[in-house]
Amino acid sequence: MRTDRIFARLEQEPARPLTPPPGMSGTRRALFFTTLGLYAAIVAAVLTTSRLVRLDWQVMLFRPYKQWPELHAFLDYFVVLGQRGPTAVLVAAWLGWRSWRQRTLRPLLALGTSLLLLNVTVGAAKLGMGREGPHYANRIGANEMFLTGDIFPSGHTANAVVTWGILAYLATTPRARRRLSVVAAVFALGVGTTTVYIGTHWVSDVLLGWASGLLILLALPWFEPLIARAEAYLLGHWYRFREGLAPLSARLRPAGTRAPAITTRLGASGAYPVSGPEPALSEPVLPDAALCEAALSAESPADLPPRAGEPRTHHPAHARQHAARSERSPVTPAGSRRPYGERTVSRTAPMGPRK
Repeated sequence: MRTDRIFARLEQEPARPLTPPPGMSGTRRALFFTTLGLYAAIVAAVLTTSRLVRLDWQVMLFRPYKQWPELHAFLDYFVVLGQRGPTAVLVAAWLGWRSWRQRTLRPLLALGTSLLLLNVTVGAAKLGMGREGPHYANRIGANEMFLTGDIFPSGHTANAVVTWGILAYLATTPRARRRLSVVAAVFALGVGTTTVYIGTHWVSDVLLGWASGLLILLALPWFEPLIARAEAYLLGHWYRFREGLAPLSARLRPAGTRAPAITTRLGASGAYPVSGPEPALSEPVLPDAALCEAALSAESPADLPPRAGEPRTHHPAHARQHAARSERSPVTPAGSRRPYGERTVSRTAPMGPRK
């Protein structure tokens, strides 16, 4: 297993993905209005106490949790995949990492838009129809509508469709979209049937929950322009905030320039620091011959080395005058000043080894 590919996928991408967001195609539009018709048919079937309500009562009286009690422990944990809090946190963490990696806020904004639509539409339907759940039913065979309940449609089922389906909606490749669609379908179907098994929802509640979540996913392309404007607004404020945190000197410099730096140019007699703007990153670092000639000619003549053929000036105009003799510190001779050849060597003993 190659780890370099794994670490490469953990790094931030150099640019935003070029995949455009899904549009409202003819197929998606047809699916949306078909699902909307199914939604209305389910509501009408429950309001008129049709065969769908009879099926609700038959399944409830069958009590699946008593028929297969060995599944109860597992399904109590599995149904959490439809709760809004845990699933929203888990999916938001994944989409937040994707937003950072792809340098875009669209995944998080699409999730927020879908959850907002889910709370508004499903919440309004629950409060408006006020249906009681199976554990609070009053009369056998009744639709239990317009009472004090809030279980129609199923919030667990609709939330499972939206939160797991948004991963497939935001996929950037067809292969990932197919795989995530299968995962979302398994979780949505599993959570819906689990609520029926436990006895917290009618069968019609689950059917309407599937239709509610699918309507939100199918309608998301209509909100893509609003998501794009929100992303541009938030990113613009973020860039201005970062610019406000920059130092004052960085904000006062013109665009494309950098702070002046001290560069060192080597001459015949040493290094001469010359202040000037640092070249841009796209320009070569080494100065050309004309720039070096201009920089050397701007120096003081006394600081420059003499050129070939020019007389050396022993006393520059700005050089420090020699100090007078009285100002110097006295020098103690370290010996005779006579030439070495005129010195006399006095010997008190003959040269040679001692005997």
